[in-house]
Amino acid sequence: MKKMGWTVMMGLMALVCWVVFTAVALAQTTYVVQPGDTLYRIAIRFGTSVVALQTANNITNANLIYVGQVLTIPGNGSAPPPAATAVPPVNPTVPPPGSPPPTGSTYVVQPGDTLYRIAVRFGVTVQTLAAANHITNTNLIYVGQVLTIPGSNGSTPPVATAVAPTNPPAPPPTSGPPPTGAPPSTGANLFNNGSFEGGWYHPGNLPELQIPNGWLFAWDEGPTGFGSQPWDVWVRPEVRVLPAAQLPPHEQNLFIFDGNQTVKAFKGNGAVSFRLYQDVTLTPGTYRLAAGVFPDLVLEYVNGQKIRPSDPASGEVRFIVGDGGTGWSGVTFGQKNTLTHTFTINQTQTVRLGLAVRGRYALNNNGWFLDAWSLVRVQ
Repeated sequence: MKKMGWTVMMGLMALVCWVVFTAVALAQTTYVVQPGDTLYRIAIRFGTSVVALQTANNITNANLIYVGQVLTIPGNGSAPPPAATAVPPVNPTVPPPGSPPPTGSTYVVQPGDTLYRIAVRFGVTVQTLAAANHITNTNLIYVGQVLTIPGSNGSTPPVATAVAPTNPPAPPPTSGPPPTGAPPSTGANLFNNGSFEGGWYHPGNLPELQIPNGWLFAWDEGPTGFGSQPWDVWVRPEVRVLPAAQLPPHEQNLFIFDGNQTVKAFKGNGAVSFRLYQDVTLTPGTYRLAAGVFPDLVLEYVNGQKIRPSDPASGEVRFIVGDGGTGWSGVTFGQKNTLTHTFTINQTQTVRLGLAVRGRYALNNNGWFLDAWSLVRVQ
């Protein structure tokens, strides 16, 4: 009798162990997508491949996953290696755009956060946030880090609001005004400093902006109306006039279309919408606008290689002609694009001419190289 009871007890213990083991194994075969995740990062985390994840979850576009999505992890459901799980995800859900951030004078860094996004969320500047937390490298924060939010005093921080497009002041006299009066003979470039070789200036004394002499620059800040992530907001890009010497040799022929310099407008982890233009006086006739554009949009870097976004709407451009121009159109990422637009003027007038550019999403890098812009009379 005792032997039978012992046998039953051992059987029950074995059954309990099997149930526990099965439950743990099943719990480890799914993963909830966190803010900042990509399919590639999840594959690395669980020791599998992007293709295997796509197959297991019927995902056709490897760049399209969303926060809260439950993914099946193919294989035996084993836990990811310890190095990948040293810092578990914290608070997987992120408040939608426009919702008040958490109250209090501190904030715990979440997966996908950057110092810029946190600054926008709490209505402070990156510099103020960095100073309050003794951060010397604004690109280096980590999940779980506790940040002091300056000026919060435990109250609810303000919510970032849309800012109207900014029109910086005209270039200083040293840059020279755009050409006026009767246009030169047919075929001459009517743009002032069309290849951006003639120096630059800081509009509004903003050191982040180096605008080519003779040109005006404007940008948008605030909600984009695109994307589902709270960090998909328009931010001011950085602009540089780069000589060939400041580019790696293998990139000089890619980014420079003409002469020895190119303009680079870019932002890491931020959506951008900006315009580069001139006001030119034209007499009646037909004219052709041309602009060289290299969209250096990077979704992420894998083994030193640039992975481009698969959504063609990630980066778009349109020509500015007065108060109108063309509609938005896509461009080919990772290569030179030479864009043209022809229009007719029926009476002498001063016309605003240039290009509008937008990178809709907060990619790893929203980079745009601009060069060899021209305006010529064709008739």
